[in-house]
Amino acid sequence: MSKSYTEGVSYPTTPDWDTERPFLTGQIYLDIKVTGQRMGSKSSSIDTFKNGDVNRAIGIFTPSVQELLVIDDLLFAMTGIEGMYISMKRGRAKDSGIVFQVDASMDLALQELAKRILPLCENYMVIHSFVESRSHFKHGLVNHAFAATLRTILQDYHAMVAQLEHQFRLGRLSLQGLWFFCQPMMGAIQALTTVVQKASAQNLSGSAILNLLQNQAAAMAGDNAARSLLEKLSQYASAAYLGILERWVYEGVIDDPYGEFFIAEDKTLQKESLTEDCNAKYWQQRYSLKPGIPSFLLNSAETILTTGKYLNVLRECGHSVQVPFSENAKLTNSGSDHRYLECINIAYNFASAELLNLITHKYDLMARLRSMKHYFLLDQGDFLVHFMDIARDELAKKPAAISVEKLQSLLDLALRTSIAATDPFHEDLTCCVERTSLLVQLDAMKKMGNGMSDLNTEAESLEGDKSNSDISNQSDSINITGLETFSLDYKVQWPLSLILSKKVLTKYQLIFRLLFHCKHVQRELCGTWQAHQGTRGVKSLGTTISGSYVLCQNMLHFMQSLVHYLTFEVLEPNWHVMCDKLQNTESIDEVMQQHDFFLSKCQKECLLLWPEILQKVEKLKSICLQYAAAIHWLIPSVSILDSDASKINSSESVVRKEILNKTTNRVRSRHRPLANPVWRSSDEETFKTTLEKFEEEFTEQMKGLIIALSSRSQSEPYLAHLAQGLQGLGNNL
Repeated sequence: MSKSYTEGVSYPTTPDWDTERPFLTGQIYLDIKVTGQRMGSKSSSIDTFKNGDVNRAIGIFTPSVQELLVIDDLLFAMTGIEGMYISMKRGRAKDSGIVFQVDASMDLALQELAKRILPLCENYMVIHSFVESRSHFKHGLVNHAFAATLRTILQDYHAMVAQLEHQFRLGRLSLQGLWFFCQPMMGAIQALTTVVQKASAQNLSGSAILNLLQNQAAAMAGDNAARSLLEKLSQYASAAYLGILERWVYEGVIDDPYGEFFIAEDKTLQKESLTEDCNAKYWQQRYSLKPGIPSFLLNSAETILTTGKYLNVLRECGHSVQVPFSENAKLTNSGSDHRYLECINIAYNFASAELLNLITHKYDLMARLRSMKHYFLLDQGDFLVHFMDIARDELAKKPAAISVEKLQSLLDLALRTSIAATDPFHEDLTCCVERTSLLVQLDAMKKMGNGMSDLNTEAESLEGDKSNSDISNQSDSINITGLETFSLDYKVQWPLSLILSKKVLTKYQLIFRLLFHCKHVQRELCGTWQAHQGTRGVKSLGTTISGSYVLCQNMLHFMQSLVHYLTFEVLEPNWHVMCDKLQNTESIDEVMQQHDFFLSKCQKECLLLWPEILQKVEKLKSICLQYAAAIHWLIPSVSILDSDASKINSSESVVRKEILNKTTNRVRSRHRPLANPVWRSSDEETFKTTLEKFEEEFTEQMKGLIIALSSRSQSEPYLAHLAQGLQGLGNNL
């Protein structure tokens, strides 16, 4: 329930004259009465009879005179003033209200009629006290409006009392007539008293008052007059609340001086956090729903919240926009008339369309997404090939020894000299170097919950803690370089940061790191294959080199199948599905939802959410790199004997020597072996042993990968595609 005092809200100070002049509210009578009762005073202010001789009870008069005296006292009591023969007392309970009592010596018939009217007097005192107390600043706008409406009703009540007094002065009012004329007002006053007492007991304010009025009106289904009165009261009391709502849905501004609105603003959350923190909650928590939503707005609360958020983004962009406003757009809550819901929906549709149009056209969202695809998903890989060539030496260093500035300059050079130069956003692309391997980063992000909340429960249960510990142990033992830790980054400005936030960019980076390293391994194996081509026909190598040809081809097949699966079976199809869905979106929230779904699906199908399978893939890539490095060391060390060279066809010799020389120069510049060692017969045995070790390890890991993919493919059909692509390779091993 909402309380009168809202935390963090400063209220204006009530002026001193409001308490120093109690005669303005009539509170002086109650204060004197209560004080006298506590002190046990016998003063005339608390006596049953205030004028003349206190021993003259009303019972000494004739019934006709008693009736006149009782009517006079009742007219006073109806306005909260104690009479000569009708006194006021506060109940024994702490929170009890005022109770009126009649002189016991009064005629019994007159007593019975008077006691029927006294509840009206007591209810008036309750309502009057509530009106005066809830008019203070601290109780909020809804209570102010509620109290003002009650005051208007009491004015009608006072007018009725004045008319009755006029009839009494003319001698036309009997006690029975007074009871007759009071009856129509008694039901309404009783209904109002019930509402007021509940509001006072629970110290309600804001939306809680509106909900109370709605519930009480619904409970009065059998009393049309009382129900109509409460509905009217609810309409006027909600006017101030709907005024706050109007500014929110028409301007995106929270004008809530007393903290009564059901939308809270957290000013500590800034839009800059979207590009700095993976766990940024700006869009979710900068504006959020609070408890105590009015019942008549409950079903539209999310729409109202989203409408104001959209208008806020437009204002943050410097885009001056306001929902078209007319007299018909005035929000009112009048019983069964729900026109305000239509106005809210119109405002939502307008704000949603304006923001979506701004981001998709002025900020060219689709062009930005295509740019991200070119670089992070390697849609246009020519810049990457050039970059890997010119940055090879720098990327071969330890992460701590790499100069990011030098890498950035090389990346800029690769972008300017490739087809990426036609991309208007290529200058927003930057590079970075992580400190850990991909497996370690995924494991850490999973534990911390940064950007990996989409990890499905099934994958977690299948992998378990054991695989995570294995991942960490394996990654710690790898001597990583910039080739394993290199990544891209992207400069994103507001409001595109709503869609391309730090969390989203992290997902892109994870996919890029996987693709980049796969491309690196593939390039190394291609270099190994070229080195093998340069040794064809060289008899001094023996027969072992043939087994190396086969192993190299199997490794190349594995990497090509993996890259083909990642790019053509995962990324491209999902990208086209996302683009089709984005064409039919109607709000920026739908855009974010479709984009996040695309990235999460790509992460999952790219094996990033399957630690056990990804660990096997990384192990296979590590074996491929070790094999390539070993071959690059061994083959350039071969000396082709003149006798062997003379046996090679002269035309073939020139080509193969050229290939071998190029490969030798490239590999030597990378690995720097000893100068011109001579191939001996003992080297062939060493080469054979090394090759058998690589082949055995590669075969074992490949079979384990295929088994893992096949077992998971029943619940995750996309894994079957990769398993089928590798199945032939597994049979050849």
